[in-house]
Amino acid sequence: MSMVEWKISSGLTDYDTALAVMEARANDIARGTADELIWLVEHPPLYTAGTSAKIADLVQPDRFPVYNTRRGGQYTYHGPGQRVAYAMLDLNKRGKDVRKFVQDMEHWVIAALAEFNVKGEIREGRVGVWVERDDKPLTVTGQKPEDKIAAIGLRIRKWVSFHGLSINVEPDLSHFDGIVPCGITDHGVTSLVDLGLPVGMDDVDTALRRGFEDVFGAI
Repeated sequence: MSMVEWKISSGLTDYDTALAVMEARANDIARGTADELIWLVEHPPLYTAGTSAKIADLVQPDRFPVYNTRRGGQYTYHGPGQRVAYAMLDLNKRGKDVRKFVQDMEHWVIAALAEFNVKGEIREGRVGVWVERDDKPLTVTGQKPEDKIAAIGLRIRKWVSFHGLSINVEPDLSHFDGIVPCGITDHGVTSLVDLGLPVGMDDVDTALRRGFEDVFGAI
């Protein structure tokens, strides 16, 4: 297994710049001329559209810049206070099993959230990682309400992944109002700080690194 480089960018990373970096790195990994990379960034407020995005889910098209991407999924939001982890990993060396890889990405998020005693869960038919809200009233069906805390959207080319995941640390949650996140209308969005946890970006970065080792192996 090749070494996995970890890079953390300070400030806000331009989205077009991020796309160009990911494209170039994924190509180099496929050619065997670069190591795998986990790149942690924050973006200025923006919306991205995946390959399954429906224009009706872009509720406020003029609110923030909108980027069409070729990752899987629908509309999502990126912005300050949200940790985006771009994962450029070589599936040629990781089993060439896309389904398992997506599950590993989900388990990576769940492992990181567990560092803060947050129980992240997967729901059939709902992309991303969810948390039950014990602090909110039951739904009309008597179930605990569930909010989304992390999104996952990937592209795989020549068996190399790029794009990745995002975890809401302390973003402005009202910014999600401009889209129907991932096409899901009957659940909300939350963050670690919204859950009452005094967690900073450095804490999340440390948890992501430990969680990565737990799921994907030693770095």
